[in-house]
Amino acid sequence: MKKIYHLSTCDTCKRILNELAPSSDIILQDIKTEEITNDQLNEMQQLAGSYEALFSKRARLYKERDLKNQALSEDDYKNLILEHYTFLKRPVIILNDQIFIGNSKKVVAAAKEAI
Repeated sequence: MKKIYHLSTCDTCKRILNELAPSSDIILQDIKTEEITNDQLNEMQQLAGSYEALFSKRARLYKERDLKNQALSEDDYKNLILEHYTFLKRPVIILNDQIFIGNSKKVVAAAKEAI
């Protein structure tokens, strides 16, 4: 499967999508209009190794809820991501059995090479 989970209102996601120029065989899922399912998140976790790796600690709600001062478990990370799309570190790019998480230059470059 080839899929990119992104947020269409996010300028960083837009820039990365423009840079990657994904072909038509790559499915784009806007996580704001099409919520992430439990199965999708489980698939991402299998490739990433943990829910924490998929979790964005930069999310506005992370700060508002003072989550940095709480001991969060893997189940907490999973439930928070399923609860609100902003908790997913984005974009998440899945290319068959590879996963690329986030927007660092290194991750984007690796994803571009894999595409």
